[in-house]
Amino acid sequence: MRSGGILLHISSLPGEYGIGSLGAEAFKFVDFLEKAGQKYWQVLPLGPTSYGDSPYQSFSAFGGNPYFIDLNLLIEEGLLTPGDCQPLAAAPADKVDYAHQYRHRVPVLKKAFQRFSADAGFEKFKKKHRHWLDDYALFMAIKSLKPEVDWSKWDYPYRIRSKKALADFLNEREDEVEFWKFVQHMFFRQWFRLKAYANERGIKIIGDMPIYVSYDSADVWSQPEYWLLDERRCPEVVAGVPPDLYSETGQLWGNPIYDYEAMESDGFSWWIRRIKNALEMFDVVRIDHFRGFESFYTVRADARDAREGRWFKGPGYKLFARVKEELGEAEIIAEDLGFMTPEVHELREACGFPGMKILQFGFDHKTDSEYAPHNYTRNAVVYPGTHDNSTLRGWLKTLSKEDYKYFCKYMQVRGRGRRAVRRAISACLGSICRLAIIPIQDYLFLDDRARFNCPSTLGGNWVWRLRPKALSDKLAARIRGLTELYRR
Repeated sequence: MRSGGILLHISSLPGEYGIGSLGAEAFKFVDFLEKAGQKYWQVLPLGPTSYGDSPYQSFSAFGGNPYFIDLNLLIEEGLLTPGDCQPLAAAPADKVDYAHQYRHRVPVLKKAFQRFSADAGFEKFKKKHRHWLDDYALFMAIKSLKPEVDWSKWDYPYRIRSKKALADFLNEREDEVEFWKFVQHMFFRQWFRLKAYANERGIKIIGDMPIYVSYDSADVWSQPEYWLLDERRCPEVVAGVPPDLYSETGQLWGNPIYDYEAMESDGFSWWIRRIKNALEMFDVVRIDHFRGFESFYTVRADARDAREGRWFKGPGYKLFARVKEELGEAEIIAEDLGFMTPEVHELREACGFPGMKILQFGFDHKTDSEYAPHNYTRNAVVYPGTHDNSTLRGWLKTLSKEDYKYFCKYMQVRGRGRRAVRRAISACLGSICRLAIIPIQDYLFLDDRARFNCPSTLGGNWVWRLRPKALSDKLAARIRGLTELYRR
């Protein structure tokens, strides 16, 4: 069945307190999607962000971001007052100021925790999520002692998880540990309320699961045996990708590398738990950097960029056979961009997962491309661009004279304005791909000031926010018209 959707991350929603949340504006966006005839809402990873503010670097592969907890809902529950929220109400509204969130969000949430009375719902939540929640809450509580450093710089007993040291810490700071469990309880309660609202209106949510986890995370700290670490529990090699369409020097992500032999020895139990958690949170899961399961690229931990590295074989189909055995058929999208090989395509096809097509990659005047619309396949998800690309309007401005001429001839359009952007969107919606996802920035005809991320750069990323009242009924009607025109 052909269908369409919109890409918009939670942080980009408008609203109070300096960052998008799981409150009223999120519900309004679901209403907008319904008016626009959309069937999918795609978001980026929802984990608690760490250094650099990237949703792809998180303190937990299982948890939710405290920044997304809606404070007005906590006010309605009597856990906060408007006065309690004043420090966050002073945050800038036009873009996310993560430093402001970092300074003020936790103190506000602690006031809510002080007024919270544990109930059966909280106890049920803690029991269900114990397999990751206990370690996450303990990790965050210890981290609060030295928040600016990663866990490799903690005091030795905490670093190596001395049973006595951790037991003593729990006795002395039980409230701090319980606070971080409360935070996750609030996040998941609000998230599933929003998801139910969307599902009731025929809208499925596509979530994003990074292939790697952050070194400075509860996951690596609590189960170091699953990663390739040295005797100090520090990584010698880290993840990245070689030079590609996104970056001339490659992308140096810095994540630790999995010890797939150790993971396979216990039936990939960590991956089963992680994918199960993602499939409970989302209706469809997009796995970022899927090619890393066939072969993965490693770079020395002290490298300055990703140009010099080595490829190693990944777990391949063995992992996904176990996923299918344990979890059954799962709705998964394989992000198969970058340096692809026949083996990667064979793995994706063996799994039956749809891949991705990016229209912006398809207009090199010198050669044909799998990303040109005439080469698309049905079992794929097409995007004009992703969160890592320019907006369509910004991209058109950067095209070389020759590539621009090819684009105009291909699309039968002149100029780099609205008509060109609309033709590109129509090419995605009219393609054979079974699902088309359009970033909201492109429907709004925004330039690169609305670009969400520029890979391999620090600062200025992940901060864009939708302005209030940008999503009009007129825009919804226009999107619905295109959706119906192309039978999506």
